[in-house]
Amino acid sequence: MESFSALIPLVLMFAIFWFLIIAPQRKQRKQHQEMVNNLQVGDEILTAGGFFGHITRVEPDVIFVKLGQNMEAKLRRPNVAEVVRKASHTAE
Repeated sequence: MESFSALIPLVLMFAIFWFLIIAPQRKQRKQHQEMVNNLQVGDEILTAGGFFGHITRVEPDVIFVKLGQNMEAKLRRPNVAEVVRKASHTAE
């Protein structure tokens, strides 16, 4: 019975660790993956490197981003940090 009571603090520490660190990270990773999967042409994005741009083309693994006049960059999808503004597509 004493060996079981010695495990209780360890189990409690793991539970606290799970709820404070692991679970929020999993949620954040899932939200980021969902955001990356929903990227569309015309979205204004912020890259992980700190560049702002507009998506000009979307491919399965990469996107093409217009960073300025006559400047386009090819990025891996996971390198998008956030969508600043979604494209406003009008129904035709």
